[in-house]
Amino acid sequence: MSVTRAIILAAGRGSRMHALTADRPKCLVELAGRPLLHWQLDALHDGGIREVLVVRGYLGHKLVGDFQTLDNPDWEHSNMVTTLGKADHWLRQAPTLVAYSDILYRQEHISALAQAKGDLAMTYDTDWEALWRLRFQDPLSDAETFVQHDGFLKEIGSRSTRISDIQGQYMGLLKLTPAGWDRVHGLLSERGQEAVAKLDVTALFRLLLEQGMEIVTVPVQGGWCEADSMDDLRAYAQALTDNKHQNSRWSHDWRIDPTSKEF
Repeated sequence: MSVTRAIILAAGRGSRMHALTADRPKCLVELAGRPLLHWQLDALHDGGIREVLVVRGYLGHKLVGDFQTLDNPDWEHSNMVTTLGKADHWLRQAPTLVAYSDILYRQEHISALAQAKGDLAMTYDTDWEALWRLRFQDPLSDAETFVQHDGFLKEIGSRSTRISDIQGQYMGLLKLTPAGWDRVHGLLSERGQEAVAKLDVTALFRLLLEQGMEIVTVPVQGGWCEADSMDDLRAYAQALTDNKHQNSRWSHDWRIDPTSKEF
């Protein structure tokens, strides 16, 4: 079954952007001349997505465009798992891609994830170390364990003391079928609203693994980034500039055509 729908989770403020999000949601902060959200919408549409739902929260009234919207009014006291739950009706209708609002990616990553089998699938970056070394003095200060075997997730979300133990990094892109969401929703219902409000996505994956759910892993190599802070924005802008001067392409450049005059 083809995937033509996507949800962007855009409820949080993004406090590590500091003044940049004083008057706008995080996904409207600009990188390489355009808001993060606009880059995402282009990649989704180019990857075959025809319907997009943005789940809003902080300054949600500013998120308007050629997409549908829902709101998480309790965004300040919840997390992305709660925000995802607001889209319950959408997730029960058809296979759906889900993306964090502060990531950028190439359309081929969307196409690869859409074609993945299984009720729950995720992309992961095998070239993660290059990106984490750009963002952090010590990559292991932020990187989490990621272990897969034969295309299925085995471990995620813990700390490691060795780079060699980490096969990749989860990117904030996943796919859910209605059956997959039913499994996730059932687990969340068992835990209760207060517990869910404290649950992050990788912790949710661990709980699903404990219940025996298969999570398909889709490898990609670069071509994406996470804009989590002002430092990230500065690092990415510098990487794009440096590679342009060297007439080369940065390994994690998400843009379709970096030689276009638009850039």
